[in-house]
Amino acid sequence: MKSATMAKSEKAYLPAAGRDWLLPFYDPMVKLLGADAAQKQLLEQASLQTGQRVLDIGCGTGRLTVLIKRIHPDLSVNGVDPDAKALARARAKATRSGLAVEFTQGFGDDLPYTDAGFERVFSAFMFHHLPSEEKLGVLREVHRVLAPGGEFHLLDFEGHDHGGHGLLRLFHAAEQLKDNTEERVIAVMRQAGFRDAKKTGRRRILIGTVAYYRGTVEG
Repeated sequence: MKSATMAKSEKAYLPAAGRDWLLPFYDPMVKLLGADAAQKQLLEQASLQTGQRVLDIGCGTGRLTVLIKRIHPDLSVNGVDPDAKALARARAKATRSGLAVEFTQGFGDDLPYTDAGFERVFSAFMFHHLPSEEKLGVLREVHRVLAPGGEFHLLDFEGHDHGGHGLLRLFHAAEQLKDNTEERVIAVMRQAGFRDAKKTGRRRILIGTVAYYRGTVEG
């Protein structure tokens, strides 16, 4: 049986900024593009409550993860990402802010957590990076780690249902966005077992339009 370390070394992933050398510029770039406001809207949608356990998958440099802990210091907050370099920045960010956040290296289709361990799982600007054949496996893992009645909250760029992508084409190829239509995202959420999977809103940011989704684990 392969060790976790071996498995990590053999699997490919896209770094948080697309290229390792761009990582120092990632946080300033996403702030400039309006991602912070979009993420705050995602948190408002989730209606977080005292004592809940929260997971941010594909957390990258920890912008959303740290934001959750800053706004809700009473919650247990975890972030997971395959990129060790991005996680190092995430841990440093949490330490500078004096926030206790647990960051773990891992992949979305093999989450290193027990069943039903969280009340909320978030994903922000990660889903479109996944190959089509991996999306269902990732969402099934999200469903597995959510407790009965728990919710999954997804934020990502919109696909082709609403036409062109403007400046977004400078950052992401059309192939990365083709599966991010409302119809396809909701379909794979339902296939993964989420009840009441639906699109909950849209928002314009500097480089395009983002969409919000929510799905619930049956209680």
